[in-house]
Amino acid sequence: MMRDLSRLLLLIFIIGSVSACSSSKDEPLFFKSKRPAAEAEAPVKDVPADILSTQRAFSQVSKKVTPIVVNISTISRKKLVRPLPDMPPLFEEFFGGGAARRDKSLGSGFIISRDGFIVTNQHVVRDAESIRVKLSNDKVYEARVVGGDPKTDIAVIKIDATDLPVAVLGDSDRIEVGQWAIAIGNPFGLERSMTVGIISATGRSNVGIESIENFIQTDASINPGNSGGPLLNIHGEVVGINTAIVAAGQGIGFAIPTNMARPIIAQLVEKGKVTRAWLGVSIKPVSDEEARSLGLSKPVGALIAGVQGDGPAAKAGIRAGDIVLMLGSNEVRDPSHLQQLAAVTPIGAALPVVILRGGRKMTVTVKPGNADSSSSSRRINEEEGAR
Repeated sequence: MMRDLSRLLLLIFIIGSVSACSSSKDEPLFFKSKRPAAEAEAPVKDVPADILSTQRAFSQVSKKVTPIVVNISTISRKKLVRPLPDMPPLFEEFFGGGAARRDKSLGSGFIISRDGFIVTNQHVVRDAESIRVKLSNDKVYEARVVGGDPKTDIAVIKIDATDLPVAVLGDSDRIEVGQWAIAIGNPFGLERSMTVGIISATGRSNVGIESIENFIQTDASINPGNSGGPLLNIHGEVVGINTAIVAAGQGIGFAIPTNMARPIIAQLVEKGKVTRAWLGVSIKPVSDEEARSLGLSKPVGALIAGVQGDGPAAKAGIRAGDIVLMLGSNEVRDPSHLQQLAAVTPIGAALPVVILRGGRKMTVTVKPGNADSSSSSRRINEEEGAR
């Protein structure tokens, strides 16, 4: 009797276990609403219309602009330092002196022509033995360097392709602090990454990055691999070329304004190099004391510290001690600004220059020379602040 009862209880237990297992397979791991998906309510219903509009704008920028952004990977050969400077060549091979290593690096760029011209940073492709460009459709091309400008860190490379999407270059002079700033690139090799911030400042100079500086500052996240990629406005126009970050801080990145880059890019595409105007002067900032003594309300312009005897400025009558207030139709803010203006000044064209001498304004006419063809220009340009 007891044996039959035990068998019955065991049978009931087995049936119950099987039923439980079967039931557990049908139960969802997470709770699911029994309402149709179309009727299910989001946790937050009342999102302000302006926020939704901004979100849509960011998405549209990504969709429209990502195809013009490229990933750039390079391989360069760098010679290692010799263990002993005076080591005889016979022993270099034994100790590894004179050996070279291959370095791989990543960067970004953006397409400026349907036939494959691409803008990036000079430091991205400098000394590269091979350059590979990957498009947003995952096609990979070998690229060649068309030309580069070390003074501004701008380079143009070329791939053999057709019917490519092309970037729209915006007017960087119209951007204002507080406007949206969008960066798209290849940070740390993470392809087609988009970050958003604002324009933090414009006209940044004297930051010690390049010889000629006029940077846009942004807090849109820019990381290694973003170099050469576009900085965009909310309309998807390229307003800058992402170039550098402040290593010691976060949220500080710099981009080259498109209006500064445009004539440089045009020269690189046309002739593979940049030819700059030469005034034949060395310059320095105007001090507060000098400004007061000359009747200026604040320090503006660039003080002429020296004049090259055979240079265009000397021929125009400019002297040491003069203050350059205007170059052409542009007011000169400071020495760095004068360098920026001179960098894009046409060579040989008669240019009115307003100077302040002894408290009196004068206008002289200067015909800038070619910096590349003048040995004297090369000498004076080695001095600090020379232009």
